[in-house]
Amino acid sequence: MLTISQLATYAGVTVRAVRHYHQIGLLPEPARDRSGYRSYDSGAVVRLIRIHTLADAGVPLARVQELLDAAPQEFADGVHEIDRELRAEIRRLQASRRRLARLAVGEQLALPQSVVDYLDRLRGHGVSERYLEMERDAWIMIAAQVPDVIDAMIAAKHQQLEDPDAQKLYSLVSEAVDNQGDDALLVEIADILERLYLRAAEAGQLGDEPFDDQLIELLDAVMLESAPEAARLLAIMEERGWKGWTRIERVPPRVPIPSPDPHHGSEPD
Repeated sequence: MLTISQLATYAGVTVRAVRHYHQIGLLPEPARDRSGYRSYDSGAVVRLIRIHTLADAGVPLARVQELLDAAPQEFADGVHEIDRELRAEIRRLQASRRRLARLAVGEQLALPQSVVDYLDRLRGHGVSERYLEMERDAWIMIAAQVPDVIDAMIAAKHQQLEDPDAQKLYSLVSEAVDNQGDDALLVEIADILERLYLRAAEAGQLGDEPFDDQLIELLDAVMLESAPEAARLLAIMEERGWKGWTRIERVPPRVPIPSPDPHHGSEPD
């Protein structure tokens, strides 16, 4: 007969593990002898070894009891089922590890792979990291609100990048973000935007974004808050008859109010 410590040693487990198996009903607790100690026989040793072997193989403790009491075929079927579950869990964990690895580089947070690839393509066109941060933040909101259409939107963006005007636009916008206060640069950007807007209007593509008004406001805010020069660019575009950043609308051209003439009304010299 064995004490609990001797039993644990024979099975290669801790005394604490033996007590836990008693508590959850996996290992019957023997009667105590006259001295108040538990006394285990060889059957307890065999059962504890089987419990430890199954648990060490990855069998959840909640499933150990059914396998211990199963007939040979039921045991084999149960082991195969647990193996399938473990393989599925391994795939899930591997996917989590891949996502964590992507998160480590910072850009893939909350973004599908199609957007990441698109941002990488912009980077390849020389777009600055500061501008890419604004693009990234906008796509994070889009991916959260309209995930079902984001791949189609990205495909359209890739197609637009085949246009030399679009490539030039990204280059100039990136430059404007990094070099604030250059009105000549903003006018050059406005010239390209106007050409692109006219083509989109002719193709019936203006106003077809699948966004609600609140998301439109949030996306516009990303640009306006991150790039103060964006407000000046929007004013230039409105003077030319175009309103909005995310949702483009045609409006009557806004005529700039001329500055007061400091000499108006003064006596001639």
